[in-house]
Amino acid sequence: MPVVYRVLKPLNGLRRRVRASEVAFVLVAVAIGAGAGLLSIVQGGIARTIQHILFGVPGGDRLSATPSLPLVTLLALPLGGLLLGGFSLLVKARKRRLVDAVEANALHGGRMSVPDSLVISGQTVISNGFGASVGLEAAYAQLGGALSSVAGTLLNLRRADLRTLVGAGAGAAIGAAFGAPLAGAFYAFEIVIGAYTPSAIAPVAAAALTASLVTQTFDVEPYQIMIPSDPVTTTHHYLLYAALGAVCAAIGIVLMQTVTWVEQGVRRSKLPDWARPAVGGLLLIPLAMLTPQVLSSGHGALHADLVVGASIGFIALVFVAKSCASVISLGFGFRGGLFFASLFLGTLVGHLYADTLAWMANRALVDDRDAALVGMAALAVAIVGGPMTMAMLVLESTQNFSLTGAVIAASLVASTLVRELFGYSFSTWRFHLRGETIKSARDVGWVKALTAGKMMRRQATATPAAMSIAEFRRRFPLGSTSRVVLTDDTGGYAGIALTARAYAEGADTDAPIGSVAVHPEVALTPDMDLTGVMRLFDTTGADELAVVGHDGAVLGLLSDAYVRRRYAEELEKAQADLFGER
Repeated sequence: MPVVYRVLKPLNGLRRRVRASEVAFVLVAVAIGAGAGLLSIVQGGIARTIQHILFGVPGGDRLSATPSLPLVTLLALPLGGLLLGGFSLLVKARKRRLVDAVEANALHGGRMSVPDSLVISGQTVISNGFGASVGLEAAYAQLGGALSSVAGTLLNLRRADLRTLVGAGAGAAIGAAFGAPLAGAFYAFEIVIGAYTPSAIAPVAAAALTASLVTQTFDVEPYQIMIPSDPVTTTHHYLLYAALGAVCAAIGIVLMQTVTWVEQGVRRSKLPDWARPAVGGLLLIPLAMLTPQVLSSGHGALHADLVVGASIGFIALVFVAKSCASVISLGFGFRGGLFFASLFLGTLVGHLYADTLAWMANRALVDDRDAALVGMAALAVAIVGGPMTMAMLVLESTQNFSLTGAVIAASLVASTLVRELFGYSFSTWRFHLRGETIKSARDVGWVKALTAGKMMRRQATATPAAMSIAEFRRRFPLGSTSRVVLTDDTGGYAGIALTARAYAEGADTDAPIGSVAVHPEVALTPDMDLTGVMRLFDTTGADELAVVGHDGAVLGLLSDAYVRRRYAEELEKAQADLFGER
């Protein structure tokens, strides 16, 4: 025991200091940022090494920038699918759904599982390393968030602080991967934390900056696209780019829906789960033979198409092929996301948009390279969400801040239209398909945790509904209680008897008390969350409702007034955490 005490004593002191000092919390975020940056470097290095070995890509080059690939090397696609299928088959034996950083912050107060995070990272690295059309961003954010969650749990952080630290870790990982600390910070706020919080600005920014510095220290070249710019100076440019944002919103919705339809169709097929990625890999081979730009995340292809230049016909071909490859990869079970694929596809959409306008007007209305960068941000916002995240990512990656106004305008148009017409980003849309109702990482975990079973007042005695009103009066004198829960002959719920009704003038004292019961068919279940409880009270107009177990047994009673008071208390607490008030 003394040895354990000596080991834990410094940690206990650190816990108290971090909980009491914002400066100490920022220093913890700096350490988390350094760790997240290192993890991003390692994961990216592993995936690129696999690609170099399997596809013979020269060192320093990107798979998607390869001019062509022999058929024999493309067999790595179904091989990777088989490997992923076998790995996922082992994981499913655990019978537990994997939770990512967004879901952890929205529903679980920032608590993440290290084994689950390693599984998600491993699946993503396999998928990307073997050439599937997915990016590594999910793996980066997952391990960055998991590192933060473990550190925050060891330090016994408050719920709000733990959520902030998880956002800082995930955002730092993204910032390190792209060499874009501002984008990483906004990623934390918009996508992982779900709000811009004054108390989170310093730790999130510190983590993102540290992660970027770590990548520079290890001489990892940030992903940048250096192209000349034609500054936007007239009003019509902004209007045209706003229209491009609307086009990207429509394309983003179609892509998200198409992935869902393909995924649902594959699930309805007779293909076993373990074989689906392999079949998807086979379907990717013809697309990769058409152009290797459809493979992996598309970093190299984006750079080649923007900087080197390509014909309009080739760009249209790549857009269709890359869209199909992304849909197939995700629909057939490869792990990853549409983060960088949406950036790449956005450049193609912007280029096509500019050339289409030039053809219609018989002159160039917008610069095609500028339109490509604006489309890059707008389509990414439509699919991934986070307008400021994607705007900063494009501007930092290109060092082209002259387009700031146009990029933000198009991003906001795309974001607004997608929220209005579709309501979800790609990640939260997939949560919706699993039955979750969350639309962002905003903390709703406390709402889910506050259930009817936890708030109810337990019912001490069961009163038979067959009891006469006269007997009820004798057992419950006027003024002793306002209402009593009734049960039927089998012990099941039979309604609520209002004492005032039993004592009403002219009441038949020989009649059963159940004859004057209210809400005999309406009851709460113990696992019903706060939102469902309040909705049922609003629908019925009841002052109190019984809580009934799944076996029909009466467990307790819950009043509308108490529920509203608890909601107000928890909401006030959440607001205090949001603004850093202790």
